[in-house]
Amino acid sequence: MEERRSSSPPPRRKATTGDWLLAFPEQRPRGFRRAGRAEQVFNVLSIGLLVLFAIGWSWSIARARAAGDSGPVTPASANIASALTDRSAPSVAYLTDAALEALTAPARGESGKLRVRIQQGGTPITPILRDTLPSGAVATFSSGTAAESTSTFVAPQRPGIWSLALKVGSAIKPLADFSVITLRPATEEKAGRLGLYYIGRWPAARKGKPGVTYSPPEGFIEVTPQNQNTQLSEHFRLKDFLPHDQANIWPKYVVVDTKMIDKDELVLQDLKEHGINPAGVRVLSGFRTPQYNAGGGDPRGRAALSRHMYGDANDIFIDNDGNGQMDDLNHDGRVNIADAKVIQDAVNRVERAHPSLIGGCGIYSGTSAHGPFTHIDTRGYPARWIGTGDS
Repeated sequence: MEERRSSSPPPRRKATTGDWLLAFPEQRPRGFRRAGRAEQVFNVLSIGLLVLFAIGWSWSIARARAAGDSGPVTPASANIASALTDRSAPSVAYLTDAALEALTAPARGESGKLRVRIQQGGTPITPILRDTLPSGAVATFSSGTAAESTSTFVAPQRPGIWSLALKVGSAIKPLADFSVITLRPATEEKAGRLGLYYIGRWPAARKGKPGVTYSPPEGFIEVTPQNQNTQLSEHFRLKDFLPHDQANIWPKYVVVDTKMIDKDELVLQDLKEHGINPAGVRVLSGFRTPQYNAGGGDPRGRAALSRHMYGDANDIFIDNDGNGQMDDLNHDGRVNIADAKVIQDAVNRVERAHPSLIGGCGIYSGTSAHGPFTHIDTRGYPARWIGTGDS
């Protein structure tokens, strides 16, 4: 039976935006057919990562708010703290070098290159950990065969140089390139000595210019043959600051202010930015005991209240060719006090950028005993001079 067909046209469908778009020919760049699938995969993965990031960020904010912490916490610290607090998450995933670096950033100074914190035993180390760690976290210290753990984040009572690790749940992560140094109390000094090491006596405490005091140190770093190579910063080791006397007596005792080392590192960075390789930096004179300051080396021009006795001064020079003398930093074919002035110029630039590190800077010509050098300190007020002999 023949099917009967209607001669009337079908009803018209209303055009949509999609119809208008499809009406135009698709413009495809060359190579689209080859790269199209790869681009689609890339787009899908990118969207997925963005979604995961948004979820993680929102979760971290919610956890931080739920904790009710009203103190000033940076977003980075809040995220780390929130992640560490989540007991259902794998702790190892959050104990990364980047996370610990963020927590310890304040202790690494304005240069970012300090590798130690120096303090009295039994005192809080929260300036390192920023009070952002969760309850249940434990700091573990180790020094040779000795080890201590604390959930209250205080430095070990015993003097020494301690490696620090953070333990959260079953995960533990050491802080790379960072140590906590606890001091031998100055109260243990007897008749001007600590053990067999002769220190002498500091002048009575007195005030200098506003904000500057001349008080005897409250403690000393105990230096042994085993720990003398401890890195205090990227370019400086503990042994760089030992006085040049009593060579065969161990342990030795020194005072070192990390603020000074922080300034040194910024000066070296400035020199590098001005085309001078700082790798050959040498410390001509670091810490001085009162007895050494009075009679050791060349005492000409040496101040009775030298900042070297308070651990916040050092004399440096750049020796990349290894001849034990200052290099020709200004490339004039001679090595003299003008090369020490090159370092002083870097100090001036650093102090303008970092006023908290302001202090003294003197330049010295060479003698029969040593070449030119530059004195740098963090006394708290600006001072500039040209000297002879030792600073």
